[in-house]
Amino acid sequence: MKINEEAHYRNAQLNSRRLFLRNGALALGGAALAGLSGCSSSTGSTEGTVPESMRQAMRYAPRAKRVIYLHMAGAPSQLELFDYKPKLEELHGKDCPASLLAGKRFAFIQGTPLMLGPQANFAQHGQSGAWVSDLLPHFSKVVDEVAFLKAVHTDEFNHAPAQLLMHTGSPRVGRPAFGSWVTYGLGSVNDNLPGFIVLASGGQLPSGGKKLWGSGFLPSIHQGVQCRSEGDPILYLGDPKGISRDLRGRSIAAINEINQRQYEEVGDPETLTRIRQYEMAFKMQVSVPEVMDISKEPDYIHALYGSQPGGSGFANDCLLARRLVESGVRFVQLYNWGWDDHGTNKGASLNHGLRDRCRRIDRPMTALLTDLKQRGMLEDTLVVWGGEFGRTPMQENRGGVTMPFYGRDHHGAAYTMWMAGGGVRPGITYGETDEIGFYGVKDRMHVHDVQATMLKLLGFDHERLTYSFQGRNFRLTDVAGEVVDGLVL
Repeated sequence: MKINEEAHYRNAQLNSRRLFLRNGALALGGAALAGLSGCSSSTGSTEGTVPESMRQAMRYAPRAKRVIYLHMAGAPSQLELFDYKPKLEELHGKDCPASLLAGKRFAFIQGTPLMLGPQANFAQHGQSGAWVSDLLPHFSKVVDEVAFLKAVHTDEFNHAPAQLLMHTGSPRVGRPAFGSWVTYGLGSVNDNLPGFIVLASGGQLPSGGKKLWGSGFLPSIHQGVQCRSEGDPILYLGDPKGISRDLRGRSIAAINEINQRQYEEVGDPETLTRIRQYEMAFKMQVSVPEVMDISKEPDYIHALYGSQPGGSGFANDCLLARRLVESGVRFVQLYNWGWDDHGTNKGASLNHGLRDRCRRIDRPMTALLTDLKQRGMLEDTLVVWGGEFGRTPMQENRGGVTMPFYGRDHHGAAYTMWMAGGGVRPGITYGETDEIGFYGVKDRMHVHDVQATMLKLLGFDHERLTYSFQGRNFRLTDVAGEVVDGLVL
């Protein structure tokens, strides 16, 4: 009898929850259908407001309203770009001390590798005196806008897990991306564009694949939408031949009416997400081609970025990122592939390939900061740059054999990132590594600390921005992370 009573109680609870979800969301589904007739159906926020459910998580005055994240997939070498180590020049070509190797794990290094000095020339720049190599001559002119994070560290030394940890807070698939958390927390500004857009350059996707911008267990409306800077911005978004916009609108309205009926019968909240996605796709047919058309930009802007209308690449993506955030997109993620400099061939080397990659990003990322500032947008746009880990101070060898070109192995113990705008304290260097750049010795920041600090700049307490899933409250920073207030204005 007791078992039957407990079963009856559980069923009553379940039916009550289903009834609540069903009745409470009828207006949402109806609003989505109405949106196809010109009415707004957004359930997110407008500029300056936050969804009611997120007010408790938003404990701070937001300094940033939007994010542009530049990820260099493959992990650029901090020792050739920002972390100048004269001692490493002295040790160049000498055997690596055994003390550096004892108890350490590397992706490829075996035996005793040689120490490798910097493969670039360094100088101090700006009033801040920041060290930047000659591989980034344009960027060296804007260092006073930037905060360098010199002692970031991660738990992973393989690309896909490290990228997942950086962008989802976990090295395993299934967690929501950073951009998904931001749109979940802040809602949408522009009803006609996704809140989270992804652009990828460099010839292929990062090792972590599309899981890096998936919504995980969050409603799928929050997943990133990948756009292309060349050709159709989004595949299969256009109408088939012979289908007018009016007919497409009426067909989507009919489909969503069926979806609405299914929701009323089943009560699955993802059906409401499907309704909103159909509606968003319909609106995007007009809004996306317009915002992605960089040919409308004046010549001096193209000269600033090095962008080319009709082309593709990192320069075009940086200009698109500015246009997207200007149009109300909350989170724009740029991936640039190809930074895995092992020295196995000329292209994957520090003395050849790295220089080519730096030439491709130097002017565009500098132009992005300059352009945002001159438009008055940098102060509330957070720009972040970095890879998934750093590179070793020693030259990579495999099976005890030195590579034919200069390269470095994966290194998670210390690497450099930078941030600018969005409430970040400009012209500072936070953190310090030892004399060869092997380990952080002052103000180290774990990946979760970076995430927690970025969320604070957006106004959120990283411990309160949570989502209940499978009986547990999940968050981007998992069970770790500390805000670094020294980076915040």
